[in-house]
Amino acid sequence: MIYKPICILGLFLVFCSCAEKMERTSPVIKPISESVYASGIIKSVGQYQVFSTVSGLVQDTYVQDGDTVVKDGLILKLSAQTAELNKQSASLDRQYNIEKAMGESLRDLEIQTELAKSKMENDALLLERQKDMWKNSVGSLNDLEQRELNSKNSITTYNSLLLRYNDLKKQLKYNLDRSLKNLEITRAVANDYLIKSKINGRVYDLLKEPGELVTPQTLIAIIGDAHSFFAELQVDENDITSIKIGQEVLITMDSYKGHVFKATVSKINPLMSETSRSFTVEARFVLQPAVLYPNLTVEANIVIQNKKKALTIPRDFLIGDKYVLMQNHKMKEVVCGLKDFQEVEVLSGLKADDVILKPAE
Repeated sequence: MIYKPICILGLFLVFCSCAEKMERTSPVIKPISESVYASGIIKSVGQYQVFSTVSGLVQDTYVQDGDTVVKDGLILKLSAQTAELNKQSASLDRQYNIEKAMGESLRDLEIQTELAKSKMENDALLLERQKDMWKNSVGSLNDLEQRELNSKNSITTYNSLLLRYNDLKKQLKYNLDRSLKNLEITRAVANDYLIKSKINGRVYDLLKEPGELVTPQTLIAIIGDAHSFFAELQVDENDITSIKIGQEVLITMDSYKGHVFKATVSKINPLMSETSRSFTVEARFVLQPAVLYPNLTVEANIVIQNKKKALTIPRDFLIGDKYVLMQNHKMKEVVCGLKDFQEVEVLSGLKADDVILKPAE
């Protein structure tokens, strides 16, 4: 920020008039970290919102707020009379097709086909004998022609029965497979009315009771891990390019006043929110607090740079981000480096033995 000469002169006069009351300090060599501020909330690992894929009235609930659940454990059941009837009908159809596939119609046609095959083979044998006899001038031409006709008829009959048998077998298999698919579909539809947990976790909020209507747009419950939590932080778009996976995060919470918890950046959502103009960043605790709940508010500083030895002054001794007030009441320009909430690094303009004054508020 560029200060006009008249503004700096005004500040200088104010500083001089209050010189005797001003605090004094000298630059100190100490570690300093620069960080990005972020705010957010606590979330449970795997936390998700429970919705239904179908509409219906809540028939029964099987959990309460705070209960632990196992994966595929029942949360609640919706009334599903029509779905149950459809499932029973599909089950009966399936059983009917199983019995039909194993029934007498297929077996009877199979027996007929086997008999026709035996007759075809026998007529073929008789024809060969008749041909041998004819070669030896035994028998009449009429007998030979009759044998040939019988053999052709036997072949035609067998092929016709075999075709009917294979067609019936395919049809019965098709009906059997179709009835199985219909049964699976009706079971899946009926199962949609049973709302189950996707994870092993805890029910943090159950929003529906028996008798209430549920639609696919209705939030039913919130479920997450019972023991593992992380911080979901919102980072301004101006700071997101400084954030990297693995950076240290210092977290404070109103629930633990006076305590600072260490975490590390574990995930950066690459899509910016158009409403808040911020990015979602997740941070996992190095040592998690003993008790946490979803939606607790947090404030965080994401450390982006560290220096073990830096010439620092308190931030409230800095004027306009680039000036300090020397002991002789003269303004001096300095070049600053890393900054945290209390200290600022001075890259040039001051020495360790210089004395500066704190400007009046």
